Amino acid sequence: MIEHTVTFCLMHDSGSPEEADFLQTAAGLIAIPGVRDFKIQRQISEKHPHPFRITMTFAAQAEYDRYCEHSLHTTFVHERWLKEVRDFQEADFEDF
Repeated sequence: MIEHTVTFCLMHDSGSPEEADFLQTAAGLIAIPGVRDFKIQRQISEKHPHPFRITMTFAAQAEYDRYCEHSLHTTFVHERWLKEVRDFQEADFEDF
């Protein structure tokens, strides 16, 4: 099992229509085959600098690799993520 997690800050104002549109578009990533346990969450603690987290799991490395190469993911990264995310941190964990 692989857990893919990314925390991030947007360039948009909190509560803005642009923020909502970005998050709604990001939610479309759940449609990619192999994505499980998909969540978008808002940070409630001031201890972490990123107000949002997207997390999902994959049964195996092959599914994660297919996700990374899927056109929905690559299009989202190029058309939205690179233009609207100010800062992020990505972490991928595998069960042992």
